[in-house]
Amino acid sequence: MESRLNAPRGERGHWLAVAALALILAITALWWALALWPVPAAGAPAWLLRTRAVCFGTSPSGLPDGYGWLTLIGQPVLMLAMLYVIWGDAVVAGVRWLGRLRAGRIGLAGATALLFAALVAAGARVASAVGPEPGVAASVPALESPRLNRPAPRLDLVDQRGERVTLARFRGRVVLLAFAYAHCETVCPLVVHDVLRARELAADVAPVVVIVTLDPWRDTPARLAAIAERWRLGGGADGFVASGDTNAVTATLDRWDVARQRDLRTGEVAHATPVYLIAPDGRVAYAVSGGVGAAPLADLVRRAYR
Repeated sequence: MESRLNAPRGERGHWLAVAALALILAITALWWALALWPVPAAGAPAWLLRTRAVCFGTSPSGLPDGYGWLTLIGQPVLMLAMLYVIWGDAVVAGVRWLGRLRAGRIGLAGATALLFAALVAAGARVASAVGPEPGVAASVPALESPRLNRPAPRLDLVDQRGERVTLARFRGRVVLLAFAYAHCETVCPLVVHDVLRARELAADVAPVVVIVTLDPWRDTPARLAAIAERWRLGGGADGFVASGDTNAVTATLDRWDVARQRDLRTGEVAHATPVYLIAPDGRVAYAVSGGVGAAPLADLVRRAYR
């Protein structure tokens, strides 16, 4: 307990201890906001997506994975424990000292209210992302998406059979258009899983799944057959992975407003996860995030078919 004996005393010590507590709470709030702040389905900053994937991982709901939650909870607990060991008595005395001042009481009440509001917001964010169990009809983010009914950007690439992939090829059917790449081990497998599961859930309207690569440098047309098999896209009647030369794929991603950033050293791609639903008439019906889940996507497939 030598550290406590050397801790600052008096009013200056109180200020320093309370300031340290406030700094820890502020850092924690920023840390949680970085992990949980909602981002749009398309156009999310690539640096944000990459930072989240590296720091917190990604779960099927778009929330942090188990390691990420351990980091989010463990980081403030560890810092508060260190503060207690070093300045525990000074923190308690500093809070009591603030409580004796009118301005201090107002500040403490405001900080408590902000902390409570932040906890409520975090809980609401988690609840909205997790949503109901698959197959349960309830209000979830995807179901609130307005119908866009806008012209679809051009898509003209090559599939795993070496055939052209265009939206005109699937006229009369709903298309689930997603973006992923084979070397991705974080969010891409989850996006692929969701769109394929949505195809199963909406089998009554027979949607088509098209996944455009985000990594044409490695996901070349020659490798698409192996990628399609790995992702279990099916026999090629309603599941396609598309690529082409680098310029063609890059232009396609730009037209579809897919935010991304490639690390030139590793080849890894930080990217947004939009999923577009194309109506049978070839127009974009909906645009949602790949983290909304399979059941809401299946619901939108049926709505796009109408």
